[in-house]
Amino acid sequence: MFELPVSWEIEHISLARKADLFLIAPATANVIGKIANGIADDMLTTTVMATKAPIVIAPAMNDYMYENPIVQENISRLQKLGYKFVEPDEGYLACGTTGKGKLAKPEVIVEFVVDVLTGRDDWEL
Repeated sequence: MFELPVSWEIEHISLARKADLFLIAPATANVIGKIANGIADDMLTTTVMATKAPIVIAPAMNDYMYENPIVQENISRLQKLGYKFVEPDEGYLACGTTGKGKLAKPEVIVEFVVDVLTGRDDWEL
């Protein structure tokens, strides 16, 4: 990502410019926190910082992590900046517990993305 470009097409900038919409699914607490605080230190976060396309984030994490006030504050901060969030489902989680934090079903994410792309983006977390 940070090597000298051969054709002066910087990869993360080029990808950011080509995007009609930027979807992050699944989005961890770490990625949400990095974006909310302007940290751009890998391909994902540098591309997010460089795009002007709508950004849709589908969180997926442990229920305690999702409910953590810091994570909720980061989500709220990003929503105020225009980022869109697909609400996670409740259910059995990878850590063996049950709660809210499960990645939304693919069909829900796709419907959300279509709504954003077509201007029907009144979804809220």
